[in-house]
Amino acid sequence: MELRPLDDRIVIKPSQAQDKTAGGIFLPDTAKEKPMVGKVVWVGPGKVQDNGKRTPVSVKKGDEVVYGKYMGNEVEVDGEKFVIVKESDLLGVLEK
Repeated sequence: MELRPLDDRIVIKPSQAQDKTAGGIFLPDTAKEKPMVGKVVWVGPGKVQDNGKRTPVSVKKGDEVVYGKYMGNEVEVDGEKFVIVKESDLLGVLEK
């Protein structure tokens, strides 16, 4: 199944939370930090402006992005967890 986002929404596959600390202590699921970095999986067509034209989204599939800690909506598709955010909820794109 594929999730097709609407307008300026972006579907992100969050990175895995850290399983252990730098000192080697393993963390239980309840103590893990919520990831704020993920990979763009699907991108909507862009927001419709007042004049009827679409403004394309500035990220593309495969980009690694940083988003707000409590931004977006979590969804599960075929057993995988994703986060859907608006383009304005993105804080930046990680470039290598």
